[in-house]
Formats: sequence, structure tokens, C-alpha cells
Amino acid sequence: MFTHMKGLQFEAKPDGPDAAFARRLQEVLGGKWGEMTVANQYLFQGWNCRLPGKYKDLLLDVGTEEMGHVEMIATMITRLLENAPLSLDEAAEENPMVGAIYGGSNPAHLIHAGGGALAVDSAGVPWNGNFITASGNLMADFQLNVTAEAQGRLQVARLFHMTDDPGVKQMLRFLLARDTMHQNMWMAAVEQLKEDGLEEMPVPDAFPDSPGFTAEFSYTYLDFSPGRDAAEGRWASGPAPDGKGEFRYEHSPRPHAPEPVLAPGDPRLYGTNPGMAGTVATTVASTFT
Repeated sequence: MFTHMKGLQFEAKPDGPDAAFARRLQEVLGGKWGEMTVANQYLFQGWNCRLPGKYKDLLLDVGTEEMGHVEMIATMITRLLENAPLSLDEAAEENPMVGAIYGGSNPAHLIHAGGGALAVDSAGVPWNGNFITASGNLMADFQLNVTAEAQGRLQVARLFHMTDDPGVKQMLRFLLARDTMHQNMWMAAVEQLKEDGLEEMPVPDAFPDSPGFTAEFSYTYLDFSPGRDAAEGRWASGPAPDGKGEFRYEHSPRPHAPEPVLAPGDPRLYGTNPGMAGTVATTVASTFT
């Protein structure tokens, strides 16, 4: 059961209209790493979690908080569009600079949403449920959540430098602060899973590598570059982070199977020369008509 408070989690009021920035702000609302994605991702991870207790509560609590961020950003976008010029000519009459700003606006804000926010990114591409991941494995999901918060914070930080509006900047400061908390929180949750003995690396912990493959493949770094710079990395020598092996470095990776030789293709699909695929389209068309 969800309830809704009328008050916002933090103020979302610009000092003035800015249709172009409203469009940019759409990215952290309906983009791949936007608030709509993380809100739904955490909620679905929580709803799918079969382990009652702190982890399920964590996911549902943060997902609910992120829904509040969705509302904040949608409100800010709507307010940025209030009293914005309806045409470039109208904007230019008042102030050439305002005209330039309005020139980067999204007409769909007015045409589709009547001056409100949309479930799209800054390019107008609709938000997609495929952006969210809820795998059922907490370790895999928590590590992805760290990435989601990092990408989201990165985008908000970039937006912060794209506006001079004090009111907008205050809301962005709040979102940046919460993203700081959430990055640290998910990293702490990853460590908590290990401490509780629920999951280890690599994911899934319950599926160990076959002994014959572990020695040669599980911890070997393959360097396909002409130099050896990668050999200086932490990933090329020493103990692996999972504590189950030692990194090895291989500068000249070798093939473990011969060159593949494929059987001749079906002439009904490949034309008179079974080795050529260039006539697939015309041959298939004639075959099935």
C-alpha cells in the first residue's frame, strides 16, 4: 500500500522560466539513468525479493524515495515551462538571449503535455521499461544500483553547470546529496551481503567454475594490445578481489580451437554459390512465393 504526501521532499521552484533547461532536465527524469528508471528498478527488485527483512525494506524504501524525486523533477519541469514564450519570435521580441534559450526547447512539452513534464529523455525518446533490471540476485542488483546512482549523479552534476537559476541549482544540490548517500548505501549493502554470508563474488556464488577451467581461464587477463601497459594494472597480478584465485597475465593470447570450417549453405537460401550470402534476400523471396 502506498500513500502520497502533498509536500515535496525538497523545494522544486525555479526563479524564472527556461524551456530549454526543462528539456535538458528531462534526461534525469525519463532517461536511461533517470529517476523513473531507478525508482522502478528498486521497487521491482524489492517486490521480487524473496528474503524478508532489511534487504527487502531497503529496496522498497529507496524506490519509494525515488518516486518522490520523480515528482520533484516533474514539478520543476512544469514550473520551468510556466510563462515561457510560445514562439521564438515572441521570445526574441522581449530579449534576444531569451530567444536563444527558447530555441532549444521541446515543442512536445506544450503540444503533448500542455506545459508539463513528459516520460521521455532530453532527446524526446520515451522512457522504456527495459531500462530497469531486477534479476532476483541481490549481489548482482546492488552492484548495478551503484552504477545507476553514479551515472545519475554524473548527469545531475553536468546539468548543474548548465543553468544559472538559483532555484534550480538548489534542487540539483539536494539530488546530488541524495545520490552521494545512495552510492555509499548500495556499496555498504554489497559488503553486508558478504558479511551475512548470503552472496560472494563472482555472481552467482552458488555456481563455481569447473576446476579444469579455473586454472587457465578464471583469473587470466588477456592482453590483445601491442604494448604491455595493461600489465601494470591491479587486474593483471596478485590476489583476485573474490579471494579465490590469483590473477595471471597473458600478453599473447592463443586460440584454443582451430579455425572454423562451415558446411556449405543451403542453395535455396544462398543462391547458386553456397559460400556467398549476398543473394539471400532475393533467393528467400523467390523460394517462399
